[in-house]
Amino acid sequence: MSTEENPAAAPRSLAEALRGRDDVSLAALLRSRPDLITPVPTDLTQLATRAGTRASVVRALERLDRFSLQTAQALAVASDPATYDELLGLLAGDDGDPAVSAALPRTLAALREQALVWGGDDRLRLVRTARELLAPSPQHPSPTGLGPTVREATAGMSPGRIQEIVTTAGLPSTHDSVSAVADLTALFNDPARMSALLDEAPAESVEVLERLVWGPPYGQVTADPAPRLRWLLDRGLLLPTAPGTVVLPREVALRLRAGRAHRTPEPVPPPVEAAATHRPQVVDATAAGQAYTALATVEELLKEWHEGGPAVLRAGGLSVRDLKRTAAALDVTEPVAAFWVELAYAAGLVASDGEADERYAATPAYDEWREQPPAERWARLATAWLAATRTAGLVGGRDAKDHTLSALGPGLDRSAAPEVRHRVLTLLAALPEGAAPAGESILARLAWERPPRAGGRGPVAAGDADDPRARLARWALTEAEMLGVTGRGALSTHGRALIGAPAPRRAEAEPEPEGPGDKLPVHHRPTPPPAPLSPAEQATAAAAAARLLAPLLPEPLDHVLLQADLTAVAPGPLERPLADMLGVLADVESKGGATVYRFTPGSVRRALDAGQTAADLHAFLAAHSRTPVPQPLTYLIDDVARRHGHLRVGAASAYVRCDDDAVLSEILADKRAAALGLRRLAPTVLAAQADPAGLLEGLRAMGFAPAAESAQGDVVIARAHAHRTPPRTPPEPVPDGPPVPDDTLLTAAIRAIRAGDLASTAPRKPASGDSSGRQGELPRTTAAETLATMQAAVLTGEALWIGYVNAEGAASQRVIAPVRVEGGFVTAYDHTADEVRTYPLHRITGVAELADEES
Repeated sequence: MSTEENPAAAPRSLAEALRGRDDVSLAALLRSRPDLITPVPTDLTQLATRAGTRASVVRALERLDRFSLQTAQALAVASDPATYDELLGLLAGDDGDPAVSAALPRTLAALREQALVWGGDDRLRLVRTARELLAPSPQHPSPTGLGPTVREATAGMSPGRIQEIVTTAGLPSTHDSVSAVADLTALFNDPARMSALLDEAPAESVEVLERLVWGPPYGQVTADPAPRLRWLLDRGLLLPTAPGTVVLPREVALRLRAGRAHRTPEPVPPPVEAAATHRPQVVDATAAGQAYTALATVEELLKEWHEGGPAVLRAGGLSVRDLKRTAAALDVTEPVAAFWVELAYAAGLVASDGEADERYAATPAYDEWREQPPAERWARLATAWLAATRTAGLVGGRDAKDHTLSALGPGLDRSAAPEVRHRVLTLLAALPEGAAPAGESILARLAWERPPRAGGRGPVAAGDADDPRARLARWALTEAEMLGVTGRGALSTHGRALIGAPAPRRAEAEPEPEGPGDKLPVHHRPTPPPAPLSPAEQATAAAAAARLLAPLLPEPLDHVLLQADLTAVAPGPLERPLADMLGVLADVESKGGATVYRFTPGSVRRALDAGQTAADLHAFLAAHSRTPVPQPLTYLIDDVARRHGHLRVGAASAYVRCDDDAVLSEILADKRAAALGLRRLAPTVLAAQADPAGLLEGLRAMGFAPAAESAQGDVVIARAHAHRTPPRTPPEPVPDGPPVPDDTLLTAAIRAIRAGDLASTAPRKPASGDSSGRQGELPRTTAAETLATMQAAVLTGEALWIGYVNAEGAASQRVIAPVRVEGGFVTAYDHTADEVRTYPLHRITGVAELADEES
């Protein structure tokens, strides 16, 4: 039987309304508002109290979509309690809006599910805290633009003035102000009489009402109001609230609005529109190209920091100069460089080394990552990006203390970032295959699903600079394109797999609606956004995305094309050993679809310093070139090799030795050698004041090709020193509130809440010695009375209500069925915990028998 048929069964409080729910409904409440379960409430009364706290209600309101929020705002200006028809009238207006009528039952059910609204359709109540937050007040105007009611606005008005207004409005005078205010309210709520009153109004007075009708409802007047204002004040169409301030009463505004609380109700979310459509093959190919570029960029970044990256600022993060230097090395802009740095950090590939002279460097995980197949490496980057709360788009901005936000520094976490990224990609997945969305339609949809607040109360425009979710969404679209999740703005096949989205929808005609509520295409209906994947589901999705991406990535090549101008062209990605060796032997001149390497005397000398011989270099080039080795390149290698090691540098402070004393004479005669402090020790030996490293650099700057020498006279092979941090874990995302509980936790929590509620609401007899016997208070009995009652209950098998204080001093009440009493302990079946437990008798504060339930 419904509450409409049986008013006596209507709940009198939110706790009673929750008590009437089944377990499925309670689970839905705790899932939608996970803060209510942290910690688990002891009973349904505590759950209802927690659901009405300001912090919890604010959090719940911030997660409502626009129409749900409009519905709550309408309830806040409706009577308390309100009927369903009154609420429908406030949202749909006097003429009725079919879309509102179709959407309201579903929206009201969602508000009830979240315990923001309770009661039957004949007695709808908004949670008191929500009403206080959403109801209009001079300090916090309502987004509806409505002002106070006639009763509220006339609360401080003199009875004589109220009678004057009633009489001027054409109503009979009354003996008291309460009835006079009621008659005036009834006049304003009557469409026919209200229309007749407005027909008498001067045109100038009507213009004043039109300016105030949609808010703000307050206006300023002088001590001697103009006639157009005096006419309205005399009839109560405007009421004074303070000296010089008047307000349009709520009832008058609603009549002028044709009953609507909002100028534009939005029961249906705005559709995500496609700006362009591409062939799916083109989208996937473009996204795969971007994915390969992302891998190459991250590798180049870590190669740049191979021997130890930039220093860590004292406050943490990269300096502006180091970020500029990194951007120049990657040949990208600074914001893009910040994104790649933050992505490598989120994936656990880079971190600070923790040394006294702290610097950023690659982690050991980077070496493992480089050995993985390209598609798996991309999946790791994409998964880290999806889950990261650090937001690279904030780099360069200012924090609350007006400090500059730096890459890898503090203050970049935004807990909403993962949810926004996931939602943006799911909206792209809802479009037909190959469709790229209009960016503004994405922002409008997100603004409907989670309306931004101005100052925490009113909405702001979609895409406004003050809307943090709009900024996160714009960054998500840009970053997804750079990372290769999307191609040409459309979601790729592997990007769809990454978020676990279903098969793509083909662009075709929508089926005709069949149900009364199906007035719009399926993808326009306000379905709740899907929840982000769990870690296990995300790992499975990432593996699937890698499988789909792998065939699209170019196969590594084992050859290059050598040219006569001392360059080599790599027409695609190279195998790692070939790329590493070529990176030592030549300098990268340009990048793109093909990479151009240039051979110089310095690059060849670098290869020789690394331990290669001229014969090794000739053999390497011949083996990996599809074109004959050009003669100029052969001459270059032989010439540098012939001169390489001709001079030997060791420690004296440093010395130079050479079998050709003419070369040493040439060095001494060169003016550029003056800074080295050279002097001849023997015909073939020069001593220097400079250290060996400085001497090497100085001689190379003069055009010579010296080689370093060990103490034993052997040539020292110079190899790059790979600097790695100790093992590091990636940064943990900052959670956006308590995590959504899983089914196991929900089942256990609901069972505990039900059991606790049984203990707190079970009818009981007052114990002897407990004069109060009041509900909710722990029973108080002596130790002897407690023991006697326990022993009697063991014989009769009856359940008892006890008060219990645990070892931490926390008091609770329980319903138990004693089984055995011995040795100062009672063993009983605890209905509260739904298990058999043993309690020390000295921790039981008292005991009472349960009252017999009336049939």
